[in-house]
Amino acid sequence: MFRPLALFIGLRYTRAERSNRFISFISLISMIGLTLGVAVLITVLSVMNGFDRELKTRILGMVPQATVTSSEVISDWQPLADRIKTEDPEVAAVAPFIQLQGMLTANGQVAGIMVTGIEPEYEKNVSIINNHMMEGDIDTLQSGDFNIVLGEEMVQSLGLSIGDKVTLVLPEASPSPAGVIPRFKRFTLTGIFNISPDVNTLAAFIPMNDAAKLLRLPDGAQGIRLKLDDIFQAPTAAQKAASIAPPQLYPSDWTQTHGNLFGAIQMEKAMVGLLLFLIILVAAFNIVSSLVMLVTDKKADIAILKTFGASPRLITQVFMVQGVVIGVIGTVAGTILGVIFALTVSDILGFINQAFGLHLFDAYFVNYLPSQLRIVDVVLITGASFILSFLATIYPARRAAKIQPAQTLRYE
Repeated sequence: MFRPLALFIGLRYTRAERSNRFISFISLISMIGLTLGVAVLITVLSVMNGFDRELKTRILGMVPQATVTSSEVISDWQPLADRIKTEDPEVAAVAPFIQLQGMLTANGQVAGIMVTGIEPEYEKNVSIINNHMMEGDIDTLQSGDFNIVLGEEMVQSLGLSIGDKVTLVLPEASPSPAGVIPRFKRFTLTGIFNISPDVNTLAAFIPMNDAAKLLRLPDGAQGIRLKLDDIFQAPTAAQKAASIAPPQLYPSDWTQTHGNLFGAIQMEKAMVGLLLFLIILVAAFNIVSSLVMLVTDKKADIAILKTFGASPRLITQVFMVQGVVIGVIGTVAGTILGVIFALTVSDILGFINQAFGLHLFDAYFVNYLPSQLRIVDVVLITGASFILSFLATIYPARRAAKIQPAQTLRYE
């Protein structure tokens, strides 16, 4: 069977022989280094992609992407909301809200809370709360019923269950014949959601009209929340919505509240990717060193091949074959391992976290290690590894091609 001579000799040189076992060991180390570098880079970037996804879907799924608020109650909020959605094609949905701060007390426990008054049929279109309900439903938040929906952590800290009563205390005081007393109201727990530890601890939802009554405001909304097709258009969309009634509406968007967190994740992803890429670069330098030693070891063979008429191009191809083989095997093995780890790292660390009672993810805004494998990242990492492996073969191969047979064989 016909095989190109350069490929045949190059593949033969990749096998260990008694005279060059150390060189083959260096080549093996290069291959292992390339494998580990590619696998770790794919896995870590997948984890960073997972955190980026969770930030966009969970945190930005609950935090308003863009809002316009008013210093006075917007009684005719529905025409305003419809106009905002109509005039800006980036706005996918709108919802009214009233926001207040207070304290929840039940079973002798007290906790601070950020309460949002909502209209359930609108809120479903702008947030993910309805998709993360553990018990109950936000449709129970009907005007006049004084129901409340809380996060799982808050429910556990107050020792509540569905149907229990909880008291909301506002920081505003009301005069009475008995003196100045804080304003409070009892609510019935009708829903429990689980989104992220931060949101579960700090957020609560009640009917919007009930929130207005607590604040002694007329019926209406304090602001309009916007959901966008592209979250990076939030500043522009908020400004455009506010321009409908400039003296009355004030814009705000997620970049002002959570932009630093998103920017930190993007910067961390870039820096970690760069640092881990150095592992692949080191493996490529190992390929250079192993091929240089191989060229030195095979000087006599190269000289003999040249005396038989082998061209410098053929000699170059022989040693490039060995470097490319190391690069191909290392990159393919690393890609396979990286993809497997990227798809299973969440389950593996979740099992370890649960089995040993660890708290590995308490410092993050999610209670597990997210991972999202992107084909683009795999292609870029694999391509970069192939290119570096190929470039690493050029110098040793050209050095081999310049060997002079007469000088080399003189001392053989």
